[in-house]
Amino acid sequence: MKRKGFDYLKGITAVDYKDHLEVVYILYNTEQKKQEVVNVNLKDDESIHTVMMLYRSADWLERELSEMFGIKIIGRDAPRLLLEKWNGTEAPLRKSFVWGNEDYKRQQQ
Repeated sequence: MKRKGFDYLKGITAVDYKDHLEVVYILYNTEQKKQEVVNVNLKDDESIHTVMMLYRSADWLERELSEMFGIKIIGRDAPRLLLEKWNGTEAPLRKSFVWGNEDYKRQQQ
């Protein structure tokens, strides 16, 4: 997409559909003032490759995606978790996440 002039990454997020996850990339062409949305479907613990070599702004967005949705991102290792009190083993934005579980409570103390 960068070859097509989409030189700015506005955001990355994901959607949990219970049977699969969908990663959503929001790209922007600053010259033509156009926006494009790219969706990638993931099944059963599939992983995605980092896009940091194309878009430097993907750094924190990918870290958030990894921590909040539990999506494995190939080609990057975050030095630490974004949320200091979080153990990083659960994915709070997944529909299967149970608020108030013992792991979560232990980390909040």
